[in-house]
Parts: sequence; structure tokens; C-alpha cells
Amino acid sequence: MTTHTSLQTRLLTTLLTTMVVASGCATMTKGASTMSTTSTAFDPAAHVASATTLLRSYEAGLNAANVDAIVPLYAEDGVFMAQHREPAIGRAAIEAAYREILGAIRLDIRFEIDEVVVVSPTVAYARTRSNGTTTILANGAKVTEGNQELFVLVRRDAASAWTIGRYIFSTTRPRG
Repeated sequence: MTTHTSLQTRLLTTLLTTMVVASGCATMTKGASTMSTTSTAFDPAAHVASATTLLRSYEAGLNAANVDAIVPLYAEDGVFMAQHREPAIGRAAIEAAYREILGAIRLDIRFEIDEVVVVSPTVAYARTRSNGTTTILANGAKVTEGNQELFVLVRRDAASAWTIGRYIFSTTRPRG
């Protein structure tokens, strides 16, 4: 529990600091990249592409229903917060959640990456939207899919690969 609390504290502190002081962040917004100047050696803009690559890998894993490709994209203590479900905390719970979900549906979606903000060498966040089709495996029915997503990306240090620390989504196309 200490590692989880430590990561939570670190994430919260970093995000709150970012809201107060926005300098030194790199932002990719709908294909454009901007960066404010900073006096440190850390170059946030240099890390936007690798964070975006993680998001594209996640999108590919979802579309392939490949749980074995999705789970390693999460941090060891990652949290998956799917709509209408309790949070899945840690890779074992995340794997079980994805196996259950992807055992019932197939997705054919595309992410629109609205922004990727690198907050520090070890924390970034991304806001995305996804649209496409969900196939219900039980009956073959196809329904239009639309969601908005928020990812908190983390890594051990600036040389490590980005992982999903927290992920939450909600529908933009409720089924009535």
C-alpha cells in the first residue's frame, strides 16, 4: 500500500503544481506542439512522441482484443477505471477486467488525441476521444461507440518507457 500511496501523492503533487505553474510543460494539441522555455535540462517536448506512441499501442491492443499486449502498457500499480465498474488496481486486476470486457465485446475504434502534456520527466497526461463500433459477441449486434478518456502516464525515470498509471473513460454516446 505504501508504493500505491507514494505514487498517488507524487501524482497529485505534480498535477497540482502544474495547474499553478504551467511553465516548462510541453503540450501536443491536435497535431500541434508548443513548448514554453525553461531553465532546466529537461525538454518536455522531446517526450510527447513517446507518450503518444504508448496511446497508439493501447488503441491497437484494444482493436485486436489483445489483453497480453494491453496489460504490460500499465504500470505495476496502474488503475483502470472503466465506466460502471469498480476500479481495477494492479496488473492482475487490470488483466482480469480486460479479459472479462474483451470476452464480451470487440472494438473497432480510433483515438483522437486532443492533448498530451508532459508535466515532468516521470508524469504526463493525455486527453483523448474515441469513436467507432462495438460488436457484442453474444449476439453479433454492432453499436456505435464513442468515449472520452483521460490517461495519466508515468515512468520510473526519464529513460524508462511511459506506462499507463491511471486510465478512466466515459461514454459520449449513451445507450438508451
